[in-house]
Amino acid sequence: MRASAGPENTGDRPQSTKLACRGLWKVYGSNAARILQQRNFTPTSELLQSHGLVAALRDVSVDIREGEIFVIMGLSGSGKSTLVRCLSLLIEPTAGQVLFENRDLVTVPEKELIWLRRHKMSMVFQHFALLPHLTVLQNVAFPLEIQGIGQPTRESRAAEMIELVGLKGREGNYPRELSGGQRQRVGIARSLTTEPEVWFLDEPFSALDPLIRRELQNELLRLQRILRKTVIFITHDFDEAVRIADRVAILKDGIVEQIGSPEQLVLSPATDYIAEFTRHVSRAKVVTVAAIMQRDWQGASAANPVKSNCRIETVARQVLDSEGATRVVDDAGRVVGAVSRDAVLSVLFPES
Repeated sequence: MRASAGPENTGDRPQSTKLACRGLWKVYGSNAARILQQRNFTPTSELLQSHGLVAALRDVSVDIREGEIFVIMGLSGSGKSTLVRCLSLLIEPTAGQVLFENRDLVTVPEKELIWLRRHKMSMVFQHFALLPHLTVLQNVAFPLEIQGIGQPTRESRAAEMIELVGLKGREGNYPRELSGGQRQRVGIARSLTTEPEVWFLDEPFSALDPLIRRELQNELLRLQRILRKTVIFITHDFDEAVRIADRVAILKDGIVEQIGSPEQLVLSPATDYIAEFTRHVSRAKVVTVAAIMQRDWQGASAANPVKSNCRIETVARQVLDSEGATRVVDDAGRVVGAVSRDAVLSVLFPES
């Protein structure tokens, strides 16, 4: 049975929905909208194929919370990039709603939609798309120039963003004079100059080597702690999703198979596809202490407690080196349980 969502650990994240879609379809081919309506938006794959139609998205509904990093995953051709482009209305869905703060963007006049994209949303692509004839400062200031903002104001704002992403001193360089990681930082800075509320990132680090990729993942998390944007992030790398995601949606053939935290997807897969998708993921990288701790901490060591939200891989050595169970605390330092050596071993060696 397919599940669009499971029980979720929301933590301290704000719970208001910033961006959502309802019954979203994107079907390529002639008369696609009419055929969907005739079949009450429940066409079979065989029917679509018989009409020469290709469904990139099939009845997708998601809610993206304000201030969260929402990762969209799937194999090539699963529909993840199409979903992001529909959510930003870069392409128009065949059917369904796209709700920004509960307003359906599909019905918004084109002029207003352009304003929303320029002021409320921003996107970073896999390929940096920097303008080669402009300096770093000019590239970062370019979105504000498009808005008609004066040069002193836009360059001042651009300089702030350049410093924020760690490129201060590079303002006068041209893209050809930068490394791949530096060029992507310029792209990130440029996307932030308009102070967007929703930030789309379409596999922004996949073209980079592993060390630079990890560095930019850390940079993204640092920026998110400062800016608290609503982030929609596409990746095909589950390890990357584990590092950055609050929640993950996994797509297959244009259908959302499951939505949940990385831990939920690994421990409670809703379908055989999700189980296979996550089969080779290291559980120690995903499972948190909270998932395996006991609520009774009597007799557990009070020295060097571990935090409940830590991944097992980061605390395994400490717990295994202790003589007995180790106390677990929350972010406020309150004792909430205890974790045993056996519990940690069961995560490290699940087949034992």
